[in-house]
Order: sequence, then C-alpha cells, then structure tokens
Amino acid sequence: MKQLTHGSLFAGIGGFDLGFERAGIKTVWQVEIDPFCRKVLERHFPNAERFEDVRAVGVVNLKRVDIICGGFPCQDISNAGYKVGIAGKRSGLWSEMCRIISELRPQFAVVENVAALLGRGMGRVLGDLAEIGYDAEWETIPAAHVGLPHLRERIWILAYPYKQRLEAVASKAVLCSQTACRWNDGHTVAMGGAEVFRHSPHGGTLVAESVLVGNRNGVPDRVDRIRSLGNAVVPQIAEWIGGRIVEAATLNVGNRE
Repeated sequence: MKQLTHGSLFAGIGGFDLGFERAGIKTVWQVEIDPFCRKVLERHFPNAERFEDVRAVGVVNLKRVDIICGGFPCQDISNAGYKVGIAGKRSGLWSEMCRIISELRPQFAVVENVAALLGRGMGRVLGDLAEIGYDAEWETIPAAHVGLPHLRERIWILAYPYKQRLEAVASKAVLCSQTACRWNDGHTVAMGGAEVFRHSPHGGTLVAESVLVGNRNGVPDRVDRIRSLGNAVVPQIAEWIGGRIVEAATLNVGNRE
C-alpha cells in the first residue's frame, strides 16, 4: 500500500504533523498564519509546502491528500476564552476548514478542539460535515491518557465520506476503547470509551505541574515558544489516531484484493 499523505490546517508548531509522521503518514502541506510557528515548521518539515492563511487556500493551490487534519481556533469556544461559540470571529474559521475538506475530498479528516466544543458548536461541526457528505466519530481524550502530567481534555473528531466507509472504521477500530495507553511509570488506563479517566497512578486526582521555571534572561524570547506549546496538539494522541487510520486503510486495501 502506498504511503498515506496528509495536509495540516492551523498547523501551529506541528503537533499533528509530528504525530502523523511517527505513524508513517507523509506531511505534504501546512497552513499556519503565525510567523514564529511557520519558522518552527520550516525547520522540522523542510519538504512540506507552507501557506499562511486558510482563507486563501483550497483546491486551486493545495495538493490532494489522503487526510486533512487541524485544530481550528478555540478562543471563542474555550471556557478560558470568549465563550461566544463557534460563530465567533476566531473559532468561526471552522467554516474554512470545512470548505477545504469539501473541495479536496480527503479519505479522512481529523479535527481537534477543546472539550467545551461539545456544548458550543459540536452540532454545527457535525451538521456541516454531514452536509458535505461525511460521517464522523468522536472522543474526548485527555493528554493524561498518554502519560503527560496534565489533564488537557480535547475532543478529537474523525470524519470520512459516508459512501466510502472503510470496514475498520465501520467496526469502530479507529477511536474505540480497545487500546490502552501507559503512564510514564507503567500505570495503564483504557484509551477512549465513555468514561473519562481522571485518576493519578499514585492515587487521588491528577494535578498538573508547571514546567515553566524561573529565568532572569531571555524571557521575552520564550513568550512565542510557550504560547505555541500551549496551543499545540498533543503529538502522542495524533500518532495513536494516525496509526489506527493506517491500519484501517491497510485493512480496506486487503479487503479489496
């Protein structure tokens, strides 16, 4: 089977891209408006094409890929943000992501956002995907599920053309709860499923610890880096989902042969 390819919208510093490449998926293009983030992308993904504005790209200048991914802006959705919902100026860029998916018709689309999307726009996202002919599955997956020291609950949506539904996806092998992830100290928790696991391997609830340490020099130079890290997709989760997509695509090829 040929190597799967993907394009990254709202690419940030490449969390999706890193995870997908670890899963064996090639990054073909990236769209990111922040200059600092584009410098990071250029360094780590030198062979990918880069574009600045999702409003200025589409079928006319983006190569067709197997997967389109992206974490569209959450500022209007997040509990820490404006709380005006998906119709807000920033989070409303979801409509551009949906347009690009509709124009390029990828085999899969993977969308990430804050868990608050469930109450501030999930119906809009699913409705828009259905309108362009895509089914979807979703799961709230915290960063803690892959061994990170903070909860960071995020909603992950996997969409695919409903007329081309793959056997592995139909059996929920992509975002189902049969896989387990390990904490750094070996504690195992189930990935996915209806229950959100909030317990520390040492007992009690999970407490996030800051990794920011004091430094009297260079703080201004670190602002962009810290902000970009804070906005980034967790690569380990993207890698896990990418691996399931590769498995699904491989199974589909095998079923056709």
